[in-house]
Amino acid sequence: MAAESQLPYGVDVRTPSVARMYDHLLDGKDNFAADRAACNHLLQQVPSMKDLALNNRAFLQRVVQALAEEHCIRQFIDHGSGLPTQDNVHQIAQRVDATSRVVYVDNDPIVRSVGGALLETDDRTAVLQADMRDTQQIFDSEPVRQLIDFREPVGALFVSVLHCIPDTDRPVELIRRVRSKLASGSVMVICQLVSQSERIRDDVSSFMDRETQGHWGRVRTRADVESYFEDSGLAVVEPGLVEVSQWRPAAMPAVPPQRSFEWEEFGGAGLVP
Repeated sequence: MAAESQLPYGVDVRTPSVARMYDHLLDGKDNFAADRAACNHLLQQVPSMKDLALNNRAFLQRVVQALAEEHCIRQFIDHGSGLPTQDNVHQIAQRVDATSRVVYVDNDPIVRSVGGALLETDDRTAVLQADMRDTQQIFDSEPVRQLIDFREPVGALFVSVLHCIPDTDRPVELIRRVRSKLASGSVMVICQLVSQSERIRDDVSSFMDRETQGHWGRVRTRADVESYFEDSGLAVVEPGLVEVSQWRPAAMPAVPPQRSFEWEEFGGAGLVP
């Protein structure tokens, strides 16, 4: 597990971080007791949470490969990227084309520290510590200006992160802002936690908002996710908006299927016309 003595300045190990909780669910090492305790509590309410995290990661890997191979996208911005784990966006994209460029964006200082150290020898990849809601700051940042050419198509990723944004910050407006800056042929990948159970939506959202001290939004509905695409004028790519393990599932899945569906990751990919 991560050593507290080596932490970047300002990290509060007593408050769970969504990025570090996700890291724990993926069997990573960059998390702390508070993150693990929060995960254990949620597993009591939604036992499928670990399955969901593993399947969500596999979706990210499949969709990046599809964007690189089928849409010839060679540059990506990964909003709310979380901590590095096995087979990251740049590794998948660079296997298709070694010149592919990736900027990872996350507001957790541990992501910047760990990710920056891992990527310091790759001049086509960068980690930016920023709030994914600060679109202009991100697009004006030095890493983005150096690596991303907005005259060409971009893969803009919002994978399992919009549930961290409260309704008052209008996640659909964030999608519109980013979409407005992208060239035709770009693809936005969007999914988030949804549930058809009002109890799950309310209980999980209340717990996470309390545990993360306000760094949380809301578990939403499928209709909410559909609105991100419809209201932003994105042309949904086949097979449409689905529970993510059903987005072009691999013939031999790398992880077990989700065993129950108290909640799910729902979304897909949308083409900028």
